Amino acid sequence: MTSGDDNTHSEDTNADPGALGTATVRAPGVCGVLAQGVLGDMPFSVTCPVDFYSRVRVEVSGDGPGVEATEDCEKTVAAVRRTLAHLRRAKLRAAVRVSNPIPRGRGLGSSSADLSAAIAATALALGEELSPYDIAQIALSIEPTGGVMMPGLALFDHRAGMVRESLGAPPPMEIVALDFGGSPGSSMDDRTRRWSAVNKLTDEALGLIRRGIAERSPALVGQGATVAAEAGRQIESRPRLEELVSFAREVGAVGVNGGHRDGVSGVLLDATQRRGKSTYIKAREAFPEAQTVYHFRVLSGGVQTVA
Repeated sequence: MTSGDDNTHSEDTNADPGALGTATVRAPGVCGVLAQGVLGDMPFSVTCPVDFYSRVRVEVSGDGPGVEATEDCEKTVAAVRRTLAHLRRAKLRAAVRVSNPIPRGRGLGSSSADLSAAIAATALALGEELSPYDIAQIALSIEPTGGVMMPGLALFDHRAGMVRESLGAPPPMEIVALDFGGSPGSSMDDRTRRWSAVNKLTDEALGLIRRGIAERSPALVGQGATVAAEAGRQIESRPRLEELVSFAREVGAVGVNGGHRDGVSGVLLDATQRRGKSTYIKAREAFPEAQTVYHFRVLSGGVQTVA
């Protein structure tokens, strides 16, 4: 996390309220995942952060305790409360404001972005800076959480955080994402044994994605994501996948990525070829039944301070 402030570490639980402050942090949403599966008996996914952000402002004062918010955001309030407790400042008061245009429940990581930004902002308002691992642990204590707080693209266990590995910055990539409606659910919930049955495919997908990141190759990352999406189709019904793969070939995309059942799926593009806008237009024409079509840029994960 990068901050323009001169942050200092403090463990003084009786600090002068005048030393407390305000911080605003943003965290990215995601477009599904690039891959998913199990390592042993632990679920994992490879994050796919995109330029769609939740922004959270936290103001901490000494006239506490309590956490208040103008929005209906119980989980975000819980994240602020637990961060204060983690920093041994539970007796302080915090005011929270969330600005998040990411649709809820669509596989776009809205809640994970809220939690990550809120935790980081609470710490920064106290002059602290938490590591991505600390942010993940606090977020996971509230609910299963995607690894958007991790730098780069990340291998992450959304249930317990037992798998946490930054794979590196993504090569230049764009995504045209389509939302066909329905309820995404979670592809990993209670399906560990079934994912174990496709380990060969998920291992292949993960290997291709690792190579693609190391070699700065959108083509390899896209190939790996497509293999992972095909593996996911053996776990649950994904009726539009074949159409998306066909469309991706027609427009010269590098592959497709999935995520959760009936959630948002993406057509992956090499950003250096500058086909994002034209592919977005073609996708709207090819899939008029899609509820929403998005055009995203794939980026590195991690929280960012906002001036």
